[in-house]
Amino acid sequence: MSSVDSREERKSPDIEKLLEDFRRWEEEKLEEKLEGLKKKMRSSDREAKRRALARWQNVAKPLGSLGVLEEDIVRIAGMQGTEKIDINKRVLLVFCADNGVVEEGVTQTGQEVTAAVASCITRGMSCSCLMAEKAGADVFPVDVGIAGDLGESGMFHPLTDRKIRKGTANFTKEPAMTRREALAAVLTGMDLVRVLSGLGYRILAVGEMGIGNTTTSSALASVLLGKDPLTVTGRGAGLGADGLSRKVDAIRRGLKLHHPSCDDGVGLLASVGGLDLAAMAGVFLGGAVYGLPVVIDGVICAAAAAAACAIDKRAGDFMLASHVSKEPAAVLLLEHLKLHPAVSAGLCLGEGTGALTIFPLLDMAAAVYGQMCTFTEMEIGAYHPFDDGGKEKMQ
Repeated sequence: MSSVDSREERKSPDIEKLLEDFRRWEEEKLEEKLEGLKKKMRSSDREAKRRALARWQNVAKPLGSLGVLEEDIVRIAGMQGTEKIDINKRVLLVFCADNGVVEEGVTQTGQEVTAAVASCITRGMSCSCLMAEKAGADVFPVDVGIAGDLGESGMFHPLTDRKIRKGTANFTKEPAMTRREALAAVLTGMDLVRVLSGLGYRILAVGEMGIGNTTTSSALASVLLGKDPLTVTGRGAGLGADGLSRKVDAIRRGLKLHHPSCDDGVGLLASVGGLDLAAMAGVFLGGAVYGLPVVIDGVICAAAAAAACAIDKRAGDFMLASHVSKEPAAVLLLEHLKLHPAVSAGLCLGEGTGALTIFPLLDMAAAVYGQMCTFTEMEIGAYHPFDDGGKEKMQ
């Protein structure tokens, strides 16, 4: 297959007409919609997980020798409700939005970068697009709050327009958005899962593009983890010491102004979050509604995942951790979610690039899981699990 043929196969369909548009709905109607979808949320299938684990224990190799990848295959079985997992059709959703808190000098670059990178994604030329081709994933960029003009927009990965507003407000002065806007973003994320599930996608990854969103994600992490902002805030895309100090100060002022609570995930997103974070939280919730695994990218996505669990903890059953970034909150958030990352490579690019790295690894693990001979077939003795005291467990 030529590289041109490969790129043609990776073109993403235009899904905008298949989506519900929540942008003009009243707040009460949005709340009712969210509550209705939450009633449809499911839990992981324990029996499917048990059968998947039994399969791993019969594969002719040392027990647990593929580490986290074995755990992920078992988790996927529980999410899909069958030990015969299917991860062949996969997709990356990249949510693009701007953040008003950049007024506080918390970033190295301006908001124009968000629009520029979003345009690059539509033409299939961003880092995430190039990596997605290698990982066999389609890419769907979604505008939920880009502030500037996108300029030239390509059709290789058509932009889905669900712009709720042109960037959030500066949360050091007022709430980032209204509750109605946060709900619209969450429901947009959930509805994307519905549409993509209907198109046959079996596993999703999420990413983001939004200058200033390491600040919003650190604000969420501070509340959700109960940690001081200094503990969970990093340098993002290369801030110096002075910039980091301004970033921590902005978060502290925002939290002091709004007093957000981890008991109200939507309210937390509205007060100090971002439209990209709210939409990603919706995708994590949608995974639990439609039974699809959702792969977390880095610290920003992990903060959105934690916010989703604050809305409904069942969302956690449908999450996979791809990697752990070098941002301070990364490890803490994954521990909070009780997830184990497959990759530790110091990645911090964003756009869902880290989430894409897990797809080839999962393909390799799935090949061993589905095709490797069993101990019985090879006519050799099986390995036996041991308890922590070194004693062989009874089979």
